[in-house]
Amino acid sequence: MRPVGVELPVRTAVPALHRALAERGVAVLAAPPGTGKTTLVPLALAGLVPGLDGPARRVLVAEPRRLAVRAAARRMAWLLGSAVGGTVGHTVRGERRVGPATVVEVVTTGVLLQRLQRDPELAGVDVVVLDECHERHLDADTALAFLLDVRAALRPELQLVCASATSDTGAWAELLGGEDGPAPVVEAHGVSHPVDVVWAPPPRAVKPPQGTRVDFALLEHVAATVRRAMAERDGDVLCFLPGVGEIARVAGQLADLPAEVLQLHGQAPQTVQDAALTAGERRRVVLSTSVAESSLTVPGVRVVVDSGLAREPRTDHARGLAGLVTVRASLAAGRQRAGRAGREAPGTVYRCWAEASDALAPRFPTPEIALADLTSFALQAACWGDPDAAALALPDRPPTGAMAAARQTLTALGAVDPDGRATERGHRIARTGLHPRLARALLDGAERVGAHRAAELVALLSEEPPRALGDDLARVWRAVRDGGDPYTRRWREEVRRLQRSVDAPRTGLSDAAAAGLVVALAYPERIARARSTEGPYLMASGTAGTLAAGSRLSGAPWLVVAVADRPAGSPSARIQRAVALDEETARQAGAALLTDRQEVEWSARESELTARRVEALGAIELAAEPLRTPDRALVRAALLEGLAREGVGSLLPWPPGAAGLRERLAFLHRTLGDPWPDVSDRALLAAADRWLEPELGRARRRSDLARIDTTAALQRLLPWASGQAGRLDELAPERIAVPTGSRIRVDYSGDRPVLAVKLQELFGWQAAPKLAGGRVPLTIHLLSPAGRPAAVTGDLAGFWREGYKAVRAELRGRYPRHPWPEDPATAQPTRRANPRK
Repeated sequence: MRPVGVELPVRTAVPALHRALAERGVAVLAAPPGTGKTTLVPLALAGLVPGLDGPARRVLVAEPRRLAVRAAARRMAWLLGSAVGGTVGHTVRGERRVGPATVVEVVTTGVLLQRLQRDPELAGVDVVVLDECHERHLDADTALAFLLDVRAALRPELQLVCASATSDTGAWAELLGGEDGPAPVVEAHGVSHPVDVVWAPPPRAVKPPQGTRVDFALLEHVAATVRRAMAERDGDVLCFLPGVGEIARVAGQLADLPAEVLQLHGQAPQTVQDAALTAGERRRVVLSTSVAESSLTVPGVRVVVDSGLAREPRTDHARGLAGLVTVRASLAAGRQRAGRAGREAPGTVYRCWAEASDALAPRFPTPEIALADLTSFALQAACWGDPDAAALALPDRPPTGAMAAARQTLTALGAVDPDGRATERGHRIARTGLHPRLARALLDGAERVGAHRAAELVALLSEEPPRALGDDLARVWRAVRDGGDPYTRRWREEVRRLQRSVDAPRTGLSDAAAAGLVVALAYPERIARARSTEGPYLMASGTAGTLAAGSRLSGAPWLVVAVADRPAGSPSARIQRAVALDEETARQAGAALLTDRQEVEWSARESELTARRVEALGAIELAAEPLRTPDRALVRAALLEGLAREGVGSLLPWPPGAAGLRERLAFLHRTLGDPWPDVSDRALLAAADRWLEPELGRARRRSDLARIDTTAALQRLLPWASGQAGRLDELAPERIAVPTGSRIRVDYSGDRPVLAVKLQELFGWQAAPKLAGGRVPLTIHLLSPAGRPAAVTGDLAGFWREGYKAVRAELRGRYPRHPWPEDPATAQPTRRANPRK
């Protein structure tokens, strides 16, 4: 056996870690990348490192990615001078390399969750190490919560270590320690070499990322920066890019470099992964996703080129779309990436953005639980016995809306009962290790298309094929079946694994029909129909979708969308991968979305009520016909919608009597308040059941509304119960008697009530009555003999004293046959002119 990890800095922290576990059973290990926390610590905890004495224990190590699982297992086996599958083994989905002598097993957090569901006690395991917990992957957070449950209720002796590459450990210590106080924090300090920062923003503006799309101008700049770094610095170059597509594009632009260009990501062939993680003789450029931030150590790196971008999950619950989006990497991720340049010696990081933009970057990555589709998490929680995840000790609580959407999906799949508890079908779905939607497609699809074809198609959905194969999933299926590339080998392994979960013979359905059916079983709300021959599609969820120009799927009347995203601000989704299907298959797969309903609504275009009987698949209208006797409740709701859209004043008749009554009530409500009703459009609409019934219930169309007696209807709103209704004419009289005996209508349409009357009819009147119980004086509009305004006053006595003389002087010559006494306050009022002489 070679000396185990003699040079690794984490050695000095192992004794303190042993003590912490012996005393508390839990600990937080903070160790920068490259210190050996992923490889030496598990071996030391298993008692396999001479000089770091500890009890012999079986250790389970959980990593967030399959690539990191394999790399960690290989490195630990190498340190022990053995092969993977001996003392050290690993398990990922579809691949298990362990033996009877295995005491350290490395697994993905997804595999750990599956194991906990099958055997909550983790029989035979003494210590669990959750590595890279700072990355805040949802599976890791969930596994931690389950393990804390296990320690509290089943196995208090099970020891637990949360290992983080950052020093931000306070929250983890609180979570692990629980009621006994914070868990011990053990820190390991690596050898820190200085890293120079070179700010290298693009020479011209680039477009911000949209969905998974990155401006090619930025990728060209990243490639140019790699060339610059190669010329200015020695050593290997590690370049961080957001995803596989961007890595492939930059690799193409660097094809002529006098160096080995390697593409490191989860889908990369094993030989490429091995080459990236092993120092080579030639100078290397390693293009990597965020997997190399902390999970893996790439030897020989002296230079880091950072694009500044990362991928995060996003879920549009309203549109049924979930996937990854490109975002600005957090400041913490930027520090992790830069640190890779100083892992073995002084280094340099080239940052492909302006320094000032750091002020807008997030400090830390957003926890996945806050962003992701929570359907799988909700099923895990339900199978664990905590459907609402209320009792789970999670670092962050799941968003209420996302959990409600997840519960709705699981209920539709038959995975949970109305109370949220996992059904037998739900447990079976969970055991597949797939997203519940894909598990449903596998289980139900196998019965209709056969186990092998269902497994092949679901494997295509779970192990996404290279984008270069095109957007037609049926064609991709045929190509992969005949392929021999690394993706195809992984796909076949997954097919074999999935086929073991189901047992059904092949049916007579064609491959094309089988593809459409299985994908539609996974995503029924993404069944889509073309709106026109070459136009966009409408999905059953109500989301519009468009194919890329030149797509082979163009012209297909029906599609089911497997992969799509919706750029910010875009009204429709971009369909990235789909399969054609026919209407019959769409109806079969989307049976739960089929409705046969009465559609009664107000047509704003026709300004009329319309009623149809509609057969639909979600938002997709399949057939419609006029409805002659629509449901009365639906008619009433549609008429109310029309009143809301076009206004009570527009659709209902308002003859002078009704309009006047409404104005009087509005005046009293404005002046006195309760119990006098609000008669604004909004208030009348809200109180329709009080004043428009039963007329509204009998109405069937707009013309029926026009025949309603609104005067009688408004009277229903008067405060009869309090006895105040009888005071209406006292408080807001419709007409007022003036000195001549004429009864003049009061105008309540303005802010103040107005009495418009000929001046001669008011001779001798010193004051008009006040309204609303003496609170509001009348405004008097004094009219000429021709009925034209001559003066306006609210103080009639004052007008006789001061204003009348001017009016008399102006009008007496124009209307000589009418009386113009010098003292109007004592003159006799009259409606008549003077007799001719």
